[in-house]
Amino acid sequence: MKTLNRRDFLRTSGAAALLAATPGIAYSQVVGGAGPFNDYRALVCVFLFGGNDSFNMLVPNTTAEYNAYAASRQNLAILQSDLLPITPLSLGAPDYGLHPSMGGVKNLFDAGSAAFVTNVGPLITPTTKEQFLNGSATLPPQLFSHNDQQDQWSSLRGNAQSKTGWAGRMADLILSGVTEQQMATNASLFGSNLFQSADETVAYVMGPNGPLQFEGFSTDPNNILFEQRAAFRRVVEAQYGTVYERGFAEVQRRAIDAADTVSGAIENARQGVPAFTAPFPLSQLGTQLETVAYLIAARDELQMKRQVFFVATGGFDTHDNQLQDQPGLLGGISDAIAAFHSATVDLGIAANVTTFTQSDFGRTLTSNGDGTDHAWGGNQLVVGGAVNGRELYGNYPLLAIDGPEDVTGGRMIPSTSADQYAATLAKWFGIPDSDLDAVAPNLANFAQRDLGFMIA
Repeated sequence: MKTLNRRDFLRTSGAAALLAATPGIAYSQVVGGAGPFNDYRALVCVFLFGGNDSFNMLVPNTTAEYNAYAASRQNLAILQSDLLPITPLSLGAPDYGLHPSMGGVKNLFDAGSAAFVTNVGPLITPTTKEQFLNGSATLPPQLFSHNDQQDQWSSLRGNAQSKTGWAGRMADLILSGVTEQQMATNASLFGSNLFQSADETVAYVMGPNGPLQFEGFSTDPNNILFEQRAAFRRVVEAQYGTVYERGFAEVQRRAIDAADTVSGAIENARQGVPAFTAPFPLSQLGTQLETVAYLIAARDELQMKRQVFFVATGGFDTHDNQLQDQPGLLGGISDAIAAFHSATVDLGIAANVTTFTQSDFGRTLTSNGDGTDHAWGGNQLVVGGAVNGRELYGNYPLLAIDGPEDVTGGRMIPSTSADQYAATLAKWFGIPDSDLDAVAPNLANFAQRDLGFMIA
């Protein structure tokens, strides 16, 4: 077994310290005026990397609209007889259907715990097909590019430069209201991300099962590596002569403390919470959401009032084998989110937790032979006890090639902006209306600031 010397300690601890970023309690700056909060609320962002083909996730089920869909989708259309019919309350008829692999989401929708926001995507101003085609529209840069559109969803930056994401800006705005929290407002189980980047606060980044421990450490007193942990503690608590040495040591110390605090809270929750009613799937997303459920169960121990979790899964860049891959992809989302919502019901906290999806972009209606290409607008799912569920929000487009929303190649121009989507979630989270424009910088360009899918 390798014994680490002091130089090894400092070298190998760097990555863990970065991942175990400083909890929000470590910051003293007062940025916003919100709070203190007397309740608990959490947002859980499920990012679907690659660009989810969401017009196969939520499909029109009336004859004329389905026929337009089937003609456009060619060999990629889901058979109408295979769709799981859903009946939005405002329509009173099964005018839409879900992909046949999404039985869990259908059950949530039918129970009023899920809603869809349709044809939503990054926009700077409301944009028509005519404006797009004649070049007069003000558009987000690099449409149809993975990295750029992931950044657009995360930052809502439009044409401006931004190093912060909308979840990070929310955390800055509520900082003065969450000073007792023992963990940062933002927490990621899928690595560092722009969505949670901020000016004043730092997201806490962990692995899918919880905080990542420093290399060469053990918390078990009977393990030889326990002494190395104690030795490193003595190193970081020593007195140093320069501000740089003291600053680095302080980051390491806080990282150890944060990992201990959060790991202990998760373990206590695992020991104290009975088995959840619905088992989580043994998948990347299922594991992340199960850990989030235990973190939410530990909210009182950690003195949490507001949290934003980032979880993610990939595989949605379906240029090939879409019909073969999509059942597993969409079924995986459905099963994991349904299990997570069931866990929040078990914890008695469902009305205080809202799960929502984001993805790079929608995909082309047209087939490239075996799959689809990068597009623009798409449908997003929102789940929770505070959701005005069993409803579709926004304007579902006519899925016809060269139709009124098609801006070439079966790419749907969004009718609802990502800023409106984010602002609706932020308002429920506790951001005052006067601060929503700081969260969603292009919101003022749209008449509807609140899409109505959340119960106030």
